[in-house]
Parts: sequence; structure tokens; C-alpha cells
Amino acid sequence: MDMAPFRWNRGRVQGFTDIETRGWVAHLPQGWRPYALLARLDRPIGSWLLVLPGFWAFALTAPGWAEGLRLAVLFGIGAVAMRGAGCVVNDLWDRDIDRRVERTRGRPLAAGTVTPRQALAFLAALCAIGLLVLVQLNRTAILLGIASLLPILLYPLAKRVTNWPQAMLGLTFSWAAPEGIAATTGQVDALALILWAAAFCWILGYDTIYAHQDREDDAMVGIGSTALRWGERTRPFLAACYTATLLLLAVAGWVGGLAWTYLPALLLPAALLARQVATIDIHDPAGCLRLFKANREAGLAVALAFLAGRL
Repeated sequence: MDMAPFRWNRGRVQGFTDIETRGWVAHLPQGWRPYALLARLDRPIGSWLLVLPGFWAFALTAPGWAEGLRLAVLFGIGAVAMRGAGCVVNDLWDRDIDRRVERTRGRPLAAGTVTPRQALAFLAALCAIGLLVLVQLNRTAILLGIASLLPILLYPLAKRVTNWPQAMLGLTFSWAAPEGIAATTGQVDALALILWAAAFCWILGYDTIYAHQDREDDAMVGIGSTALRWGERTRPFLAACYTATLLLLAVAGWVGGLAWTYLPALLLPAALLARQVATIDIHDPAGCLRLFKANREAGLAVALAFLAGRL
């Protein structure tokens, strides 16, 4: 398979992009590399951000360490597979747009290193992995997992009809929160909905940061984003999103019956999120990417805060 559109010896695709061809991806057989890039396996941050609300749920409600770790492993595998599947769906919808955007023109479907038919076969394989993970869960979690396919399919369309596609991503990437509660308790209750709302606000904030990488190209090709919607007012919007996140997390800990120790422990993720608000420069795409990636540590800090309330 022709990989000429990618400059492997330089480590990155020419121009500003978050496609990463260094590290283990460069050591894959040449025919496998475009599929690894298509599923964003070169950038595990997306899988981390997808699974972290599930980790919050396990930290809150898992009946014990063994079950919590079992579910964390299952959700981790599922997150890699389903994040990859979502990326394939997104790139199938967006391949014509991606060719016109600097950051995305090197994606395999846009660059022609994977055909739509090959991408569909790869999508089926990723969904099969996700299904194998899903059937290890209880009935409520299985039904909820199946329902998650709808926002996955709708997300790529959102940017064509609204300035709030990040809200659709928020609904999609926050799904692990109620899914995690369902996996541990067998139900979707008030706690699941509160945790879902907290994750939604967090994602709405960090994906707005991410969208600033493409702001000018998005405006040129006529697609919407919260980065375009808020522009120079992004900092107060981001502060509102993250404040809502922290308040909802505090409520979730209270509803979940945690000891008071989770409240001071929430100061760490609060500080990490505040740093993003204070330092964001929407005119620095590379800096926006760094802040976006910093949400892995912020999300892990939330899980640790909940665990502190159970010790």
C-alpha cells in the first residue's frame, strides 16, 4: 500500500497536524500503518479521554478492587476499539472535508492510503472487538452500550448543521460514565446522570480547546464548532464548563455517599483545569493540543479524588 503522502522520516505529516508517525507505529508492517493511523492508535489520548468517565464510575461504585480492575481492563479494551470505530465513521463522513483542512489532510481516507471499502471492513473488525467486550457486562450495561451507537453515528453530521458539534461529542464521549455505573450497579440512576452531566461539561470544554486547532480551516470550509462560536471569548466559556464540571463532580461524590475526604482531593483536578483556563492561547494550535492532552491527568485526578473518598 502506497504510503507516499506520509513523510515517515520526519516523524510528522508535512504541515501542522496531530498525526504522529514516530514510535511504535513506524515499526509496524507498512500495510498496517494506515489502519493504525485511521483508528488513531498513534494518539492514545482519545482512548484515555473516552474511558476516563468510566474510571470515575468505578471509583465511585465498584463493589471491590478486583471487580473495579476487571471492569477497568474491559472498558480500556473497549475504549480503544470503539474510539477507533468512531474515528473510522468520522473519517468516512469527512474525507472530502479532511482534504481541505491542514491538520487532517494526511488522514488515510483523505490521503487515499485506505479505501472506503477497506475502512468499512476495518470498522466491522473494531465493532466485533467492542461487542466481545460488551457481552462481558450485565444486561443493563449491554443495552446502554448498544444505544451508544446512535451518537457515534450522528457526531460527524453535527458539525454540518450546528456550531455545537462539541456538544454531540460530549454526549458520545461521556457515555462511559452511565455505562460504568450500569456495569457496577445494574441500573442507571441519579448518580449515573449526574456523573454523565459532569463528563459532558468537561468534554465540551476540552474539545473546544481542541477545535481551536482547526478554527480558520473550519470557517473556510463552512463547518461549525464552539471554537468559532466563542472565538476570543473562549476563556470565560471554558471557565464556565470546568466550573460546572467540578460542581457536578462534588454533587456526584455526595450522592455516591463518599467520605468528606474526596472534597479536598478534588482540588487537584480543579487546579489542573484552572491552569488550562489561565494559559490557553487560541492562536497557538500546538499549545491548544498540549492543553487538550493535559486532560488525561485531570481525568485521572478525578478518579483518584473519588477513591480518596472511599478509603
